[in-house]
Amino acid sequence: MSEKKEPNLWEGFKAFLMRGNVVDLAVAVVIGAAFTNIVTAVVKGIINPVVGAIGTKNLDHYSYCLKDPCTGTGDSATGVRILWGSVLGATLTFAITASVVYFLMVLPMARYLARQEARRKAKEGTHEVIEVSELEVLKEIRDALVAQRGAGHDRE
Repeated sequence: MSEKKEPNLWEGFKAFLMRGNVVDLAVAVVIGAAFTNIVTAVVKGIINPVVGAIGTKNLDHYSYCLKDPCTGTGDSATGVRILWGSVLGATLTFAITASVVYFLMVLPMARYLARQEARRKAKEGTHEVIEVSELEVLKEIRDALVAQRGAGHDRE
């Protein structure tokens, strides 16, 4: 009896890392992190000043005081504050990132894959039509040969 040798921990980890989808995921994370920096800069450099036209320039300064007195900032702050401006800024960053990823990456790739699938199906369809017509021609030839043999036997 031959015993199956189980891969050791290192070999299993190496096999996991060598899978294509793990490398793709790592690349996606790195590009996503870099892209997040760009979106954050857009939110802080463009959206915050637009919002600042009607209020403060920095969304982080928007807050609501739950328990008075709300004075100071950082470690010297007193009272209980809800920093809803920070949440709004993060939400805007997420929404912009998600929409750009969807409209510039996911949607075009889905359309591309759909076109490729349609082309593949169209090619398969033409092959089927050709095969069917070839099959019909072969049947007709067979029938003609059978008819010729039958006609030859009738004369004798």
